[in-house]
Amino acid sequence: MDIHASMNHKPVIVSDNYGEVDGRFAGATDVRALSLGLSQGNEEGQANVAARVWRNTDEQATEQSLELPIHRILDLSILVCSALAHFSEAYRYEQLYDPQNPVIDRIGLQGSAMTVAVCTDNEQIHEDIRLFNEALSDNGEMIGERLRTLTRALRELGYE
Repeated sequence: MDIHASMNHKPVIVSDNYGEVDGRFAGATDVRALSLGLSQGNEEGQANVAARVWRNTDEQATEQSLELPIHRILDLSILVCSALAHFSEAYRYEQLYDPQNPVIDRIGLQGSAMTVAVCTDNEQIHEDIRLFNEALSDNGEMIGERLRTLTRALRELGYE
């Protein structure tokens, strides 16, 4: 699925085959992709990292507000964790990713795999990925606090 940057969301990390692993809707969903990117709601020039669920209506990706089934919330969490893992080592690449191999991960779900990749459809990916990395770094303390809280909650539920 072509995921294009808009005024409201500049995708950096995408799962563009998400329709194949969309929970009980897999293969029969109007949700085509998940993305993490830069939100244009910047205050004082700071980039904000935001998630987006991309739906297909009339053969065109749209940016609609929607309720999220719990499995999509968890899948977005998996996408966030995969992106964080990538960016913890991204300094090794001149452009913060390997342009020859933009796929970051393939995560097995429901007999298929969710592809996690750098969004090479974004015409400004080199600048946007740099801003995305800076935003993750700038918000590292807040993100870390929430991940530690999530880790504790998962352990309490017996997921270790």
